Amino acid sequence: GGIVHGEMFPLVNKDKANPLRLFQIWLNLPARSKMVEPAFEMHWAESIPKIKEPGATVTLYAGTLQGIQALNPPPASWASDPANEVAIYHVALEPGASWTIPPAAGGSSVNRYIYFVDGSKTKICDRDFSSHSLIILKPEVECPLQNTGSDEVQVLMLQGKPINEPVVQHGPFVMNTRQEIQQAFMDYQRTQFGGWPWPDDAVIFPREKGRFANFGGKEEYPPSCKQ
Repeated sequence: GGIVHGEMFPLVNKDKANPLRLFQIWLNLPARSKMVEPAFEMHWAESIPKIKEPGATVTLYAGTLQGIQALNPPPASWASDPANEVAIYHVALEPGASWTIPPAAGGSSVNRYIYFVDGSKTKICDRDFSSHSLIILKPEVECPLQNTGSDEVQVLMLQGKPINEPVVQHGPFVMNTRQEIQQAFMDYQRTQFGGWPWPDDAVIFPREKGRFANFGGKEEYPPSCKQ
């Protein structure tokens, strides 16, 4: 089984553009968990933990940092087991500010990457970068980040222990063998994974409806929304 989903973003501004930056991060499952019951967890922006230090804001999307735990992932997620050390940090640095990523508890058994996604200049692990880049880090040592430019710098850190299994991906499906991919397509064609409850693929809701999530016919609203 699976979940058919749609990402629909409300237009916040009526009189100007509504720009969107989206990081779509796929987290694989081990073979033993490929066929678990589908699950969904909505993480509302105002509920996601942030760590603020002078000139630095770290948004904690997954993992633990400075004793603070991110919101719960789906129960069968690779991130749901702390031993897998899955972590996702978004770090924003004001000009001249710095912040240090601590070593991973699992040391070199963990994969750790940084994406320099916004800003003109930065220093990552004592190396200068002036173009947006992917940097592979040594997880067993700390990594200082410093904004050496005149505008805000943003970096995204991804971390986790590898599953160490074969990966076969086609379209939206990620399995371990080509035969499993073929079966996934057949399952979707047969069941539509429960179907789509609206008449259009790109359904448009009234502006006044605001933010919401709908899973299994039950609507969920952010903490700041009074329903």
